[in-house]
Amino acid sequence: MSEPILVCDKLCKSYKKGVPVLNNFDFTVEPGRIIGLLGPNGCGKSTLLKLIAGLLVPDCGEITVCGIKRSEETNKYISYLPERPYFSTRMSVDEMISFFKEFYADFDELIARKMLFDLGINPKSQVKTLSKGTKEKVQLILVMSRRAKLYMLDEPIGGVDPAARDYILSTIIGNYNEEASVIITTHLIADIEPVLNDFAFMYQGKIHMSGDADETRNTYGKSLDQLFREVFRC
Repeated sequence: MSEPILVCDKLCKSYKKGVPVLNNFDFTVEPGRIIGLLGPNGCGKSTLLKLIAGLLVPDCGEITVCGIKRSEETNKYISYLPERPYFSTRMSVDEMISFFKEFYADFDELIARKMLFDLGINPKSQVKTLSKGTKEKVQLILVMSRRAKLYMLDEPIGGVDPAARDYILSTIIGNYNEEASVIITTHLIADIEPVLNDFAFMYQGKIHMSGDADETRNTYGKSLDQLFREVFRC
């Protein structure tokens, strides 16, 4: 059996004393899976991704990526798309490509340029001139043009026009190899549901419900979007 891409073991994280964002959190990701990490605002989704990426340090527990304890070494296996764009507005798209090419040994410039062309984005454009949705597209293109083992996409289609979502989702499927895995957080569950192999509903810092997407739909006779609305009904 293949080694898991990611193992989170009893993770804890609090921003305020006595108010845990993650509470003894356990989570395992197997190779070759696209996982929807879904839950209401404040349940810990973005915090989890930041911990895995090394932007935050857990209060307790352990993270293992490709069999290696979370460290600078594991960063080479992870391609992370944060919820908010991090581009320098003084750079052009071409300059961002050059930056990624220099910084990441696994970056494939040909893939990036093909996706820019397909979406009609001029690589000569300055980042500051792009719309919010186009900035998000460019950032996603750069992240998905790496040959990583674990892609973590935090709200990758939130600001993207509906016409481009199908292309972007097909890009997510087509641009990772069968040994890699993708974690997607989003509130647009109906849009990403067709590409998901697995799902995990998060609530109050823990996994509330998880499983194989197809098996769960068959068992409950409803979509993940419908199930989510039922489980988290106000």
